[in-house]
Amino acid sequence: MSIERHVVLHEGPGGPFESMAVYDPAAGTQPGMLLFPNFLGTKEWDFAKAEQLAAMGFKVLVVDYYGQGKRASGMGDPKAGEYLAELTADRAAMRDRLLDALAELRKLPGVDAARCGAIGFCAGGKCVLDLARAGADILAGVSFHGVYDAPPFPNKPITAKLLVCHGWNDPLCPPDATVALANELNESGADWQLIAYGHTGHAFTANDVPLKDDRSFGFQPSTNNRSWKAMQALFEEVFG
Repeated sequence: MSIERHVVLHEGPGGPFESMAVYDPAAGTQPGMLLFPNFLGTKEWDFAKAEQLAAMGFKVLVVDYYGQGKRASGMGDPKAGEYLAELTADRAAMRDRLLDALAELRKLPGVDAARCGAIGFCAGGKCVLDLARAGADILAGVSFHGVYDAPPFPNKPITAKLLVCHGWNDPLCPPDATVALANELNESGADWQLIAYGHTGHAFTANDVPLKDDRSFGFQPSTNNRSWKAMQALFEEVFG
């Protein structure tokens, strides 16, 4: 197996965008997978995670949802919050960017257009949920410590099987927000599951973020491993 990275420049709503394709070009036709980064935007962490997915048998597109050149340098960079606020201020425009990213994924060499999915972290988890809410024809979506508020407009029927991996101590999504998401997905008729991990907060997959004493924020190795295995189980069910 020889996994390669290829920069993908593409136009779209509010573009241009600079995403990264990660796949084994010799593998033939494979399912496609979108990877939506956390609020810092695309970075090496995401590309390495995409290589793990590629090793599992996917053609992956790490999505630039902010726009070319819009990247934050780290957790303390105020640009991250500015970019995120700009993205989420217009959820309809955000939805259109997500659907455009799915179209770009399907253009990659060897992607089985009928067998695509999405995963996302933090703001990227919100992207996964909004993509599903848009009625995108993906088979599965996984949100890791995402953000759950629904768009301020009606959604289309959700066809994707959804897995929400949630840290119970996450201050960005307290119990009321988590229960609201569960009610929303249940009322929509979606095929969904939500796993809440105790003593776990936001950013539990981020191995470069120290865990706070109150466990509300930061890397949690056990939850990181358990949630990745839950994703793998869903993908085995859906993609075989």
